Amino acid sequence: MLDFFAIFSKGGIVLWCFQGAGVTEPFSGAINALLRSVILQERSGNNSFTHNALSLKYKLDNEFELVFVVGFQKILTLTYVDKFIDDVQLHFRDRYKNELEKRGALKFLLNHFEFGDDFHILLREAEGSSKAKAPVSMRTFNESQKSQKTVKSMIETKDGDKSKEQVGKKSKNAKKEAESGGDQAKAASKKAVENGNEGLTQEEIIERNRAKFISKQLGGGKPEKSSKSPKPQKPKGKVNRVWDMSGKRIAELDYSGTNGDSSDAQNQDPDATAEPLIQVDSMKGDLRGVDYESSDDEDEEVQEEDKVVVADTNKKGGKKGGFGGMFGMLKGLVGAKNLTQEDMEPVLDKMKDHLIAKNVAAEIASQLCNSVAKKLEGKVMGTFTTVASTVKQALQDSLVQILQPKRRVDILRDVLEARSQRKPFVITFCGVNGVGKSTNLAKISYWLIENGFTVLIAACDTFRAGAVEQLRTHQRRLNSLHPPEKHGGQPAIQLFEKGYGKDAAGIAMEAIAFARNQGFDVVLIDTAGRMQDNAPLMTALAKLIAVNTPDLVLFVGEALVGNEAVDQLVKFNQALADHSKTDKPRLIDGIVLTKFDTIDDKVGAAISMTYITGQPIVFVGTGQTYSDLRSLNARAVVSALMKA
Repeated sequence: MLDFFAIFSKGGIVLWCFQGAGVTEPFSGAINALLRSVILQERSGNNSFTHNALSLKYKLDNEFELVFVVGFQKILTLTYVDKFIDDVQLHFRDRYKNELEKRGALKFLLNHFEFGDDFHILLREAEGSSKAKAPVSMRTFNESQKSQKTVKSMIETKDGDKSKEQVGKKSKNAKKEAESGGDQAKAASKKAVENGNEGLTQEEIIERNRAKFISKQLGGGKPEKSSKSPKPQKPKGKVNRVWDMSGKRIAELDYSGTNGDSSDAQNQDPDATAEPLIQVDSMKGDLRGVDYESSDDEDEEVQEEDKVVVADTNKKGGKKGGFGGMFGMLKGLVGAKNLTQEDMEPVLDKMKDHLIAKNVAAEIASQLCNSVAKKLEGKVMGTFTTVASTVKQALQDSLVQILQPKRRVDILRDVLEARSQRKPFVITFCGVNGVGKSTNLAKISYWLIENGFTVLIAACDTFRAGAVEQLRTHQRRLNSLHPPEKHGGQPAIQLFEKGYGKDAAGIAMEAIAFARNQGFDVVLIDTAGRMQDNAPLMTALAKLIAVNTPDLVLFVGEALVGNEAVDQLVKFNQALADHSKTDKPRLIDGIVLTKFDTIDDKVGAAISMTYITGQPIVFVGTGQTYSDLRSLNARAVVSALMKA
């Protein structure tokens, strides 16, 4: 029934394994997929995993750093697997406890774990218990209650009707008595309110009346209303509006030389040329990471938790004198204690609410907390540590691990490699409406031009009015910052457009062919914004990607979204998979996170997007100028996320 069972350490050393009879394929591929997709990416909240035709169940032993994995065919329904893997874990721990308690990785290599006989005994017991709970056979008609009924029992007699009538009369009388009792209670309460008693005693009523009398004598009553009311003021006539730009000369209103910054435009000399804010040749090489200034209050929650622990232990030990309080405090802080689910539950609930408040999707926050609980359950706490600090550190490490790229992301190197093969490097941008695809495409174009590459923009947004004109404006502005004289007389960036209402996939194909013939290094394909629920537009996007096979497919999403990020990415990936004609469909390769400067420390969208796709965040948009483009700094983002 079972294909395999493996016990190995988290360092990758196999302690013992079992392979079922008739199974010829090695199970190393399934276990490696489990390690890459679940354990290394901190997705161990669920204890099941599917790989091809196999279904895998796993259990982590955090005390001895072990992993127990069982695999069986996906079409089988084995109800005993969960209990069986628990029994194997407990039995293996108990039998080899002395060997596992030794320190260092050599304990796994020097010891020989003979576990075959015990495993087969446990397997037979588990299979026998599942067979013992076979479904009960259906009862016969004679054994059912229906067979005991007779025709006489189903006939209603007159006595039965009379008894029913008597019961009905009794119930009606009871209702009348209840209604009369309720009316009397209402009348009594009404009288009490009219008398002003309101449930007060006789002495309290006297005291209240005496206080009222004294306040009237001293003039503390309500002030008399003035007999004459003030005359209403006549509404003023219409005031002429004064415009901010009135009286200005045309030269003062020209902001073409300030890169969109008009903060000091009124104080400048109109005849003087404005110094551009963008420093040319300032973005050569790799992009700078997103910075975040962490404050000293970052560990405030943990400190408060520590204070609570110390306060509670002091209360318990205060009755036994000074030494009792000291030893009580040490008892609450010293480790040598295995963490349980009950210990971590209140802290994890607080962490989950904190993540949701920081814009992490609710489903992702729940899965992260479950994964941390699985990772820490049974682990021995360190000396002088609290549950809150241990859980927070584990969650922080998990978040950093999620944001770290799982593969190499070096676009400059990939462009150079494509140039050596005399073909352009093609990047496609997709996403929902209004997230900033065209704006961030222009920023990426500026970064590529700064590094000496020529760029061709393919205007494949043939639906939105003004989309082509927007790209043409970016093209003129970028060419003014990098004139053709710097690039051998050739423009650094060009726009390939065929107008509106055309097939986007055909325009992209023509643009790639044009770039190959003209020797462009990079082709950036701008697509129309579309909602993830619009099936025709999603089909058109899948067609564009399937026909042109770009080197990189980037999803552009804004940092303002929360739960919507999960829905967008899942449906975009699903649409690309459904409408692809190949066995291995082309999905989203990376993420461009925009509007990152508008969210302060609510950076949870980065976690949600990376967790749901497993793909890295390649670019981060942080402002309105071309140079406001950054790479993701995982530790800085997690620092902002964990800040109280």
